[in-house]
Amino acid sequence: MTPPDASHNRWSDLDRPPLNATALRRGLLRPDTLWASLEVVESTGSTNTDLAERARAGAAAEGTVLVAEEQTAGRGRLERSWTAPPRSGLFFSVYLEPGNIPVERWGWVPLLAGVAAATGLAKSAGVDMSLKWPNDLLVTVEGEERKTGGILGEFAGDGIVVGLGINVSLRADELPAPTAGSLALAGAVSTDRETLLRAVLRSMEHWYGAWRAADGDAAASGLQAAYAAGCATLDRTVRAELPGGASLVGEAVAIDGDGRLIVSTEDGLQQPVSAGDIVHLRGAAGGLT
Repeated sequence: MTPPDASHNRWSDLDRPPLNATALRRGLLRPDTLWASLEVVESTGSTNTDLAERARAGAAAEGTVLVAEEQTAGRGRLERSWTAPPRSGLFFSVYLEPGNIPVERWGWVPLLAGVAAATGLAKSAGVDMSLKWPNDLLVTVEGEERKTGGILGEFAGDGIVVGLGINVSLRADELPAPTAGSLALAGAVSTDRETLLRAVLRSMEHWYGAWRAADGDAAASGLQAAYAAGCATLDRTVRAELPGGASLVGEAVAIDGDGRLIVSTEDGLQQPVSAGDIVHLRGAAGGLT
């Protein structure tokens, strides 16, 4: 008898067991919590695309969580692709409705997700985490900063969908780029994805609750200070590659109340950057432990 093709066996990689949706729901879905529903799908193009479509159709309540074991068309910032082997990471999106929070403050939600992911993973995986503005998650692998996760937010329906992609167990030969990393390669004490996902979602619930209680004021809620404390971009010389092809070089000196990166240029001007790619040129790094 011919054995089944291992590529079609969801248990073919015993280091990467599937998520237990029932256990996750039992641990996260309670009447007094933010999270209203949680679904795990085997494979999809993009959890952000799927959940945004549901939100626009009025079929997603606040606190909906959609998790995929594999994303075949995952998206990062600026429509870049995000791919990883099945069950090698956390690929999920959440739908939030900030409601009466002024919409101009909603830009803090993806940054809030960054703080929540970094703090939740630092505690549950035992790995030092830092944030690269605006929404990359960094770890240290062999003395080098490596990107292990990214965050993407988009308006949909009456709220915002925030998607996270986090490399958990990727091995060196599976990395999509030399600048990529994973929690495993950074020496994580745990790569149990259920433990990590619960920690991130509980941390997100905490920060989202604090931010909403402060009417979206990032300073009053402590979010602005927490982001700055864990931001590896601050106090470094950076190059901001801006929309339209322009660039700006200077020292990253602050995160302002609107979540923008303030860059101090050689001529003494302090320029706010609201969108763009940031390249770390040199300087010290921050961290969340």
